[in-house]
Amino acid sequence: MIEETVAPVLLFVKGVVIGLAVSVPMGPIGVLCVQRTINRGRFYGMVSGFGAAFADTVFAIIAVFGLTVMKNFMLNYSTELQVFGVAVLLVLGAKIFFTNPVTQIRRRARSSNKGVFGDFLSVFFLTLSNPLTVLFFGATIAALGIHGPDDYFYSQLILVGGISAGATTWWISLTSIVNIFRHKFRLKQLWWINKISGIVILSLSILAGLLLLLRFLGVIAA
Repeated sequence: MIEETVAPVLLFVKGVVIGLAVSVPMGPIGVLCVQRTINRGRFYGMVSGFGAAFADTVFAIIAVFGLTVMKNFMLNYSTELQVFGVAVLLVLGAKIFFTNPVTQIRRRARSSNKGVFGDFLSVFFLTLSNPLTVLFFGATIAALGIHGPDDYFYSQLILVGGISAGATTWWISLTSIVNIFRHKFRLKQLWWINKISGIVILSLSILAGLLLLLRFLGVIAA
């Protein structure tokens, strides 16, 4: 009885670890969520993070349950999806760089809930534009030896729940910590944060675009 109780708990914990491992690295999505938290508030940053967590959950479902058709589609069109992601990041980076934080604050004061769903969807599709995450999930799950013959569906459902919980926990923690120090920033500092965030996102998207181009030309391995 104890073993039956412990096994699902350990499986869930392993899922949480995988979810954190995917979310913690501070890429353009993390920078974007931090920028939105500082400029627009914790709620906006957290909702954006939930978009990333939901996309990671979709990837986890594909990897764990082996949805072959969808997995093959995303991997076969991985280049096109990555090009789409790079294009969106370039636009977002430029928009952040040229946005005046004073205007954002005034707009937020007039309509506190405007654009929340758009924030969620933008980060969801940005995260979804990197289908190679499916391979990361698959490799990590195999490395941890999680696949088991008994109660397969039930076990993998617990694993997906753990991955989703780990990713969600990270975005709640990150935006909460950033929000604590958010009110210490003055308008001039917010202006610089916009510039730096925009430059970081633009730089990362340009680097990703160059890597895609080099793969296409055969300079580096796909």
